[in-house]
Amino acid sequence: MLPATSKLCAAISYRHLRNMTGLRRQAAVAISQELSRLASHSPGPNTWIHQVRRRSSLLSSRLEEKPFSEMEMSYIKQGEEALQKSLRILEDQDGWKTETVAGNGDKVLSKVLPGVGKVFRLEVVVDQPLDTVYGELVDNMEQMGDWNPNVKEVRILEKIGKDTVITHEKAAATPGNIVGPRDFVSVRCSRRRGSTCVLAGMSTTYGAMPEQEGFIRAENGPTCMVLRPLPGSPSQTRLTWLLSIDLKGWLPKTIINQVLSQTQVDFAKHLRQRLAR
Repeated sequence: MLPATSKLCAAISYRHLRNMTGLRRQAAVAISQELSRLASHSPGPNTWIHQVRRRSSLLSSRLEEKPFSEMEMSYIKQGEEALQKSLRILEDQDGWKTETVAGNGDKVLSKVLPGVGKVFRLEVVVDQPLDTVYGELVDNMEQMGDWNPNVKEVRILEKIGKDTVITHEKAAATPGNIVGPRDFVSVRCSRRRGSTCVLAGMSTTYGAMPEQEGFIRAENGPTCMVLRPLPGSPSQTRLTWLLSIDLKGWLPKTIINQVLSQTQVDFAKHLRQRLAR
């Protein structure tokens, strides 16, 4: 549970591309083409999405700082793909339906997307500054199991550069064991541009973490969390969480929808409790 802007590759000069080799150059070109396509087809993105895309040329420069292996490059590209897909979903404001609204204003919405299925969107305001929330969700990622009862464990399997990690997450069983133990192997990337932070991820395969006995290997993504200071109140943070999960197994859709929307509401509650300490 997070590291893509229009300048990601548009700002790369011919000289820079010429110095790239193999998969690194292919990835840069592919991402550049995708962003150009988005720019020509998106009828005016939200301000914060534009800000993220406008200021992210760091991937190309970091590709030149360290000669990543082809496997590492594939994970970096997967993280960028998760981020781009997530932003496109959040950018489209049409078709969202309200699932639940809590008394404190926390809201969960949903929509069904072709090829993706049902996705959920949590919108909350946290009474903590962005740096505090970011630190808890990124720097202290492996401690999430200490404060979120829905998470049994989060473990970082590998770090790739400064912004990409491979993680293994174990979800706790739901009350009554309605949904049995699930686990996930994910690639996550974080992007912090100006006053906006995006934490994106999606399922991946990792040879050192095969399916575990007693757990059903579920899939997530594209998924992301977006953190922004509340306008006019920098001591508060607006958090948007896009959740897309395939729990696998034989589960009725009504139960899945109920579990996932409740998971988001519970997350906001437990995050506030954690930060208040």
